Amino acid sequence: MTRLLGDEYGSFAASYEAPTVAGLRVNSLKISSEQFLQISPLSLASLSWTAGAFVLPDETEGPGRGARGPGGPSGPGRHPHHAAGLYYLQEPSAMVVAELLDPQPGERVLDLAAAPGGKATHIASLMRNEGLLVANEIHGQRVWDLAENLERWGDRNAAITNESPERLADRFAGFFDRVLLDAPCSGEGMFRKSAAARREWSPELVQGCALRQSHILGHAARMVRPGGRLVYATCTFAPEENEGVISQFLGNRPDFILLEPERHPGFGPGRPDWAPADASATELRHAVRLWPHTGPGDGHFVAVLRRAADSTERAAGRWRPERVSKPILHLYRTFCEETLTCVPGTENLALAGAYLYAVPPDAPDLAGLRFIHPGWWLGTIKKDRFEPSHALALGLSLADAKPDRVANLESGGQEVLAYLRGESLDLPGPAGWTLVAVDGYPLGWGKRVAGVVKSHYPKGLRH
Repeated sequence: MTRLLGDEYGSFAASYEAPTVAGLRVNSLKISSEQFLQISPLSLASLSWTAGAFVLPDETEGPGRGARGPGGPSGPGRHPHHAAGLYYLQEPSAMVVAELLDPQPGERVLDLAAAPGGKATHIASLMRNEGLLVANEIHGQRVWDLAENLERWGDRNAAITNESPERLADRFAGFFDRVLLDAPCSGEGMFRKSAAARREWSPELVQGCALRQSHILGHAARMVRPGGRLVYATCTFAPEENEGVISQFLGNRPDFILLEPERHPGFGPGRPDWAPADASATELRHAVRLWPHTGPGDGHFVAVLRRAADSTERAAGRWRPERVSKPILHLYRTFCEETLTCVPGTENLALAGAYLYAVPPDAPDLAGLRFIHPGWWLGTIKKDRFEPSHALALGLSLADAKPDRVANLESGGQEVLAYLRGESLDLPGPAGWTLVAVDGYPLGWGKRVAGVVKSHYPKGLRH
């Protein structure tokens, strides 16, 4: 880094003596930034490059990587508003990536390496539950973190897959309007907050990552429709994994060009002088480099590419799920008539085993592929009844539930903490399923019997 940065190295090195900067992104699917600031106890400073994004003060606990956030009992990852999916705790420079992908409502979008879900939830907000988001993660354990985060976010239009890039590309050539590859990397941008990243780094790791990134990027490109957008991102500084990978890609795929995005304060250029000698190297300045010494966050590299529109490649079968049987549909409708003011997803219902889903209208055929959820998980069919899912609760608003089937708790009270621990609440009202909320935003389900609401908050999330 001394050699690469020259006179800037002193400032770069000094940034590692400063505390890490944590960020918070408001969930616009559920609440506006103005509404959130009115009810949130957190002290926040606006972040310029992403709408609804804020920087947390130094004394606030950091975000953590998993769905449940930091470990401290009073940290923002343990607040009931976090459990309700009102915000995501995310490293500030990582928020730039989805903004540069610029997904539009109604499009078909793929997040190819999506766990734990920070960028996928951001994409979901920008798409406003219109269109199709396929969020993929190849690792079997991390894909469940992804599913948990998208569930809490209240997204209704995501299919979550657990597949290799090769198998997806073979099925979905030319299918997606936008593809994001947040590539697995050597993680140099995580050195300030991760001892594991510092321990695991080596020059050999950088070289191995660059080879793997080029391989995955080739498959990602196959899935971009003609005229579509491909974004490549890493959280590392190594030129081999950034300018080197993009330079090689442009040499192999002349049907792609590197776009120049709108620049914000803190957006540094790509560095052609760090790339191998190549005819396309000069346009590498169009890439975005974020540095820990020039703006909030720990650093990122982002390249925005567009595929030429003169190709005709576009293929993928649409999913045609079997019609849900009348008895199962009756169970679901009965639950909705008793509990809700609407019947979500009736036009595109699908059954996978005992699980009932609302499948996005533009959903691709997932037959033969590994997937976690093919759409919005509504609930489970159990013998003679329908049991609503946590995903259904988090995808609803209070207006979707009948007033006498809502238990709206205050974020500063003890009742909401008891519910999140899985404890029952003394709350009079009609027997049956009850939508438990905090400050007007759903948290999960409870079931009322004789004036007592038993918590159905998922056991794996309780604290």
